Amino acid sequence: MTEQYQHRARKRFGQNFLHDAGVIDRILRSVHARPGEHVLEIGPGQGALTEGILDSGAQLDVVEIDKDLAQILTQQFAARENFSLHQGDALKFDFNTLGAAPGTLRVVGNLPYNISTPLIFHLLHNAHLIKDMHFMLQKEVVERMAAGPGGGDWGRLSIMVQYHCRVEHLFNVGPGAFNPPPKVDSAIVRMVPYETLPHPAKDHRLLERVVREAFNQRRKTLRNTLKALMPNEAIEATGVDGSRRPEQLSLEEFVRLADKLHELGDPA
Repeated sequence: MTEQYQHRARKRFGQNFLHDAGVIDRILRSVHARPGEHVLEIGPGQGALTEGILDSGAQLDVVEIDKDLAQILTQQFAARENFSLHQGDALKFDFNTLGAAPGTLRVVGNLPYNISTPLIFHLLHNAHLIKDMHFMLQKEVVERMAAGPGGGDWGRLSIMVQYHCRVEHLFNVGPGAFNPPPKVDSAIVRMVPYETLPHPAKDHRLLERVVREAFNQRRKTLRNTLKALMPNEAIEATGVDGSRRPEQLSLEEFVRLADKLHELGDPA
């Protein structure tokens, strides 16, 4: 057994290493990296996807937090001219340092489930740089990201991801594809940032605030969950019924509420 596979998965980094060749091939075909493209891989682990991306001829930057894995990856791929490694925390990584032109960076990763949501929000703040993203995530997280209004999966994550991106749930992956096997099913999601936002808010931060407040108590009506931000008359003035629950509202309706808040002036 080579040194590459002697690394033991570390719980604190949420490591579950992908080893199923069929799944690896399916992910690589979904990404379909090409020569001359700029790809960023987050959490390459033992390099399951790394080699295939490098073989495509794309320029690949990888971000790996685990120093031991970073050393193994360097030993394995340092001779490849299209490989660059950044040892550090992806949550703190400045994507502008990659020098990617706007709308060109392709992001790939088998994301640790314990940081997947904050990492996605970190990436969304850099959406102007990104062409597309392909991630392995916990299946229920992908279902929430791809959900539509009216169901229990529709919430803050769905709305803020779909504000920025077109979301596609590609396929599911069972626990047996990993070592060690996680206790949950996984799924691959494709996220493509919009060149022009379909429902642009006047103030993106206010949209985040309205959505967060609305879903803090998702079983309550909007007039109750948003009462600290705006009176019911203001809600009704947007054409939204204040007696509805937040999960019943579309993205476009949340943007209308955020724009109304902008018009009223941001409350302290």
